[in-house]
Amino acid sequence: MSKVYADAKSALDGLLEDDMTVLAGGFGLCGTPENLIVALRESGVKGLTVVSNNCGIDDFGLGLLLQTRQIKKMISSYVGENAIFAKQYLNGELELEFNPQGTLAERCRAGGAGIAAFYTRTGVGTVVAEGKETRDFDGQTYVMETGLVGDLAMVKAWKGDAEGNLVYRKTARNFNPPMATAGRATVAEVEELVAVGSLDPDHIHTPGIFVQRIIQGAAYEKRIERRTTRD
Repeated sequence: MSKVYADAKSALDGLLEDDMTVLAGGFGLCGTPENLIVALRESGVKGLTVVSNNCGIDDFGLGLLLQTRQIKKMISSYVGENAIFAKQYLNGELELEFNPQGTLAERCRAGGAGIAAFYTRTGVGTVVAEGKETRDFDGQTYVMETGLVGDLAMVKAWKGDAEGNLVYRKTARNFNPPMATAGRATVAEVEELVAVGSLDPDHIHTPGIFVQRIIQGAAYEKRIERRTTRD
């Protein structure tokens, strides 16, 4: 059966349900599965728990799902660029589980590797560790964090082939690769869909075994989150 789908809507068909957990790749506005997010919004699915480094901005990326109030809970490490997020959280309309950035990345990697939990020194002695198990190793205290697995992972790559092999570019490698392995179903969108065999095996970041469906994205805005220039 072909992994290649015509568009984002058809690629998500049969995978969506209310109250599911979605892993969404991207870092800031880089490497964000833009087309899949729009299709997710248009599906009307609600009560979502979304795992993502951040939640886009007010009118782009995952921020579109906040506009329609389809997200119930965010598991994130940075949310500072989204006014809608802040308003919904402060009004008690959105649940939030904050994670140190490296911890979030490792939780996704662990979930994809079948590791139920791990210990880290990050967060010890802070609110991050409240209610969590701690243990001492070599005289140092560590807090236990659990691996993350999603019902669906949505990732964006630079190039991919019909077998689902993916190559990311630069900052898009921060969260997309671990999330691609941690979804019970993984859907990838790519800027360029290439022929099988044209990707150098040594350059493939996510092997196709982890990807169930793939599309070539219809359009990409490539926004700059915050432009800084010299006088």
